[in-house]
Amino acid sequence: MMYWNGQGMSGWGWFGMSLGTLVFWALLVIVFVLLFRAFRRHEHILPTAPPASATPERLLAERFARGEIDEDEYQRRLTALRAYGSDTPDLTKH
Repeated sequence: MMYWNGQGMSGWGWFGMSLGTLVFWALLVIVFVLLFRAFRRHEHILPTAPPASATPERLLAERFARGEIDEDEYQRRLTALRAYGSDTPDLTKH
């Protein structure tokens, strides 16, 4: 005899089996959706354009934006870069 009570599965057994099946398929769908989103997210991370070249003025502006130098020093260095910028070679080009 396969079942203990001899009459097959009771109503609670069918309910538990049905609920377990639904939970299994729901988890399977959730895992599939999360994996799909993770792979799609990695496609958007790839850069579409090369980063801008780092010019001396841009580097100075970034230091000012981060608060490493104050406005007076920024203006003084910017004036110096623009005054002597045409006489010095561009080190960013190879």
